[in-house]
Amino acid sequence: MILILVIAYVFVGPQDLPKVARWLGRIVRRVRGLIREIKSESGWEELVNEAQTVRKEINDTIAENKDVVTKSLREVQDEFSDVNKELSKNIDEAKKDSLG
Repeated sequence: MILILVIAYVFVGPQDLPKVARWLGRIVRRVRGLIREIKSESGWEELVNEAQTVRKEINDTIAENKDVVTKSLREVQDEFSDVNKELSKNIDEAKKDSLG
C-alpha cells in the first residue's frame, strides 16, 4: 500500500494526490455497488446460502448415521474376508488335487 502511495505521489504530485484519492474512492464505491447489484440480481447470495444449508444437512446426516455406515462397512468387510478365505481354501484344495 505504501509503495502504491509513493508511486502515486511521484506520478501525480502532492497537489493532485487528494483529488486522485477521492476519484479512486468513488470508483471503488461504484465497483462495490455494481458487485452488490449483480449478486442480488443473479441470486448468487441465495445460491450460496442454499449450498451452505445443503452442506450442513449432509454433514448432519453423516454425523447421525456414522455408526450405521461404519457397522455396515465392517459387515461387508467381514463378508469379503470370509469369501476370500473360502476361495483360498478352494484354491489350495484344487492345487492338492491336481498334484496328488
